[in-house]
Amino acid sequence: MRSIRISVPVLVLASTLVHAGGSSIFRRADANCDGSLDVSDGVFTLLWLFADGVAPCCLDAADSNDDGVVDVSDPSFALAFLFNGGSSLPPPAFDCGGDPTPDDLLCTGYSGCEPVDHDPVLTEWRVPWSNSRPRDPYVAADGRVWFVGQRDDYAAVLDLDTEQFTRFDLPSGAGPHNLIVGDWVWYAGNTDSHIGRLDPATGNIVEIPMPLAAARDPHTLVFNSDGDIWFTVQNGNFVGKLDTETLDVRLVVVPTSRARPYGIVLDSNDRPWIAEFGTNKIATVDPVTFELEEISLPRSGARPRRLVVTSDDIVWYVDHSGGYLGRLDPGTGAIEERRLPGGSRSRPYGMAVDHRDRIWCVESGPDPNRFVGFNPATETFFSVTEIESGGGTVRHMYFDEPTRAVWFGTDANTVGRAVVE
Repeated sequence: MRSIRISVPVLVLASTLVHAGGSSIFRRADANCDGSLDVSDGVFTLLWLFADGVAPCCLDAADSNDDGVVDVSDPSFALAFLFNGGSSLPPPAFDCGGDPTPDDLLCTGYSGCEPVDHDPVLTEWRVPWSNSRPRDPYVAADGRVWFVGQRDDYAAVLDLDTEQFTRFDLPSGAGPHNLIVGDWVWYAGNTDSHIGRLDPATGNIVEIPMPLAAARDPHTLVFNSDGDIWFTVQNGNFVGKLDTETLDVRLVVVPTSRARPYGIVLDSNDRPWIAEFGTNKIATVDPVTFELEEISLPRSGARPRRLVVTSDDIVWYVDHSGGYLGRLDPGTGAIEERRLPGGSRSRPYGMAVDHRDRIWCVESGPDPNRFVGFNPATETFFSVTEIESGGGTVRHMYFDEPTRAVWFGTDANTVGRAVVE
């Protein structure tokens, strides 16, 4: 299955080999030395090789495939990674560093290692099962991308090397809402009152029913550091914890009526934080005593939907109703909010935090949806990027640190990747 991608002219040219001596600190494939990886780097290398263009300041960086020479295969390799699900870049790919592979390529005057905010590079893959609402992708340890089809009762995995999808049918009526992946694939059977454990080797499924009939719709799952699972139960109005060894489930009642516990994340102390989408509150649960605390947001009309936690344990959330990005400091209780670029019509939904503690969310109100980046260090919204398929709605996102990529599913029947460096 081919991805949706930017069209790049294909040049069939004789290979030119270039050698030199030296070493330095650089980012792999950043041929034009501007600190970012995008289509301009491939064009820069081709112009230098075949059209008397300016030479790269760092040949090691231009050597995208790390074979010790700079030739036409290097821009091809980088472009395949960006737009066609190709192999990952050899180190130093995203963090600046020296070349771990000895060669004779010269690198002088490279200045692209200062942190710079850039627009992400977005790629989408069309899912082969039409109108199935693919959502909540999760990258497994082997690099394959798992997701669920909410409207078609399946879990599926995308192999980026082959661009092939493999489907696993779930129990009829499961209505899978979310999945996470460890040794097993765990999914929330949102319309069938269970959490499922799928064996990816055999396709066998173990269903873990909710212990109370009122807990009818397990919603979003997240691992703690022990491999157990905290989860929300939206309309049932619970927060739960599943022991993945014993398969016992413990539920905590949310005291606010119709609070609709929705997004959930854990801080560095394994403490869950929950967005109460039906009200203007964020909740947290003591992981030892299971005591639940609710924190009211300043605006009564706020409706927090998803949240993330940065490395300093600050909680960030999106207000779907008002179009705000919010910041909650658990230590002081201070809350700050700022309008998203799309304002009151932005309808922010899916959310992720990257390796530099930058916040990413999707404005689901505009058509096409817009992928928005915010840097807390500079307190600026630095990027607004339209999603090529339109998106429809992007409901949840996952950041894969090894590849510096935010993954998302869309109601336009695609699975997408945003490389954010």
